[in-house]
Amino acid sequence: MKEFSYAAGEREVYTVSRLNREAKSVLEGSFPLLWVEGEISNLARPASGHMYFSLKDAQAQIRCAFFRGQQRGLATAPRDGMQVLVRARVSLYEGRGDYQLIVESLEEAGEGALRRAYEQLRARLAEEGLFDPARKKPLPRLPKRIGVITSSSGAVLHDILTTLQRRFPAIPVLLHPVPVQGEGAAEKIAAMLQLAERRQDCDVLILARGGGSLEDLQAFNEELLARAIIACPIPVVCGVGHETDVTIADFVADARAPTPTAAAEMLSPDQHEWLALFGQQHLRLRRLLTDRLRNAQQKIDYLGARLVHPRDRLTRLNERLTALLRHLHAAQRNQFSEARFGLSSLRAQLVQHNPIIRSREYRLRYQHHRTRLAHALQRSLDHSRDQLGRLAHTLETLSPLATLARGYAIVETPKGVVLRTAGQVKPGDPVRARLAQGAIDCRVETVHDET
Repeated sequence: MKEFSYAAGEREVYTVSRLNREAKSVLEGSFPLLWVEGEISNLARPASGHMYFSLKDAQAQIRCAFFRGQQRGLATAPRDGMQVLVRARVSLYEGRGDYQLIVESLEEAGEGALRRAYEQLRARLAEEGLFDPARKKPLPRLPKRIGVITSSSGAVLHDILTTLQRRFPAIPVLLHPVPVQGEGAAEKIAAMLQLAERRQDCDVLILARGGGSLEDLQAFNEELLARAIIACPIPVVCGVGHETDVTIADFVADARAPTPTAAAEMLSPDQHEWLALFGQQHLRLRRLLTDRLRNAQQKIDYLGARLVHPRDRLTRLNERLTALLRHLHAAQRNQFSEARFGLSSLRAQLVQHNPIIRSREYRLRYQHHRTRLAHALQRSLDHSRDQLGRLAHTLETLSPLATLARGYAIVETPKGVVLRTAGQVKPGDPVRARLAQGAIDCRVETVHDET
């Protein structure tokens, strides 16, 4: 069915479909992505995998749609009565005209304050350009020493050391022990970064801890630590939590690893790959040296074959000198013959270009062209004279003076308008009649209209 609106008199009448569509556009364009807190009720989970529920507080409620594609990484399954914090877009379901929220993420309300602070800090630092990849420092391909900033008692340190020992045990490691959660943890980590900067005994740092809740990772979401990482001249790799845990430190670090183990793998080359590469380089170097020695031996053999006794060499040089002298004498004879032939040719050309002969030819040519020009001028004058006579005869035939000479007159008004009909004047008007010789001024007595 086609949707349209029409004018009834001066009123614009909307269809229901158009009204819902435009109301949806107004709602979606008027509100940004929002955080909304409330209690879940009327939760429904159809076979499609989507979730539909109402979010309410003491005074009001609103319908919500939480589509299956947005539910990845959901920490807790929603249930009726749960107090939650949702990040959602305001919209309208056109089919029923229901005002609703389209949910993009959902979490229990206990972490809501920390989550909002996290989002606000992330937006502010991003606006300052602190997450820009252009400002991140490159990581060393083979670190001389890796500094690890983490707790000295956790499993994270063991995982990092085990990974480095397995992949490349030649890289030394320096531990910078710090608390990784609790009050004052962010300040102590920032102070350890400054200490590493002053000592300059590591060319890359790993900042690491295990996974946990948003509250457990709060030290890595502090602005103080973020700016300390940015100010550190040593490249920092952040490996905090699990792959789904993303902190502010991950955004500002020079590289992010999904786990502490991945951070160690990122900075350490695989020793087996390097050993294989060394083996390939060894074989390549051996082949190059063998080829070079073979080429040198061939060159020695070639030079030895060319080595001759000085007497034999003098004999060959003498024979070559004799041959060159014969070629020189033959070349001189050929050159003299060519010179004589050229001289004869130039002498013949000089005779052909003798000025006396050339001036005689030019004189004859001048007399010939002068005669032709005189004949052409005479013919042109005769033709022009005949044409002028014909044009004069035609002009005399067509001239109005010839008509006047036969007794006719040209009558015109005082303004010079030639009269062609009697209706152009009335009795009493002055006119002038022009004759073959002279003119007569007249006055109209009577007008005769003859058709």
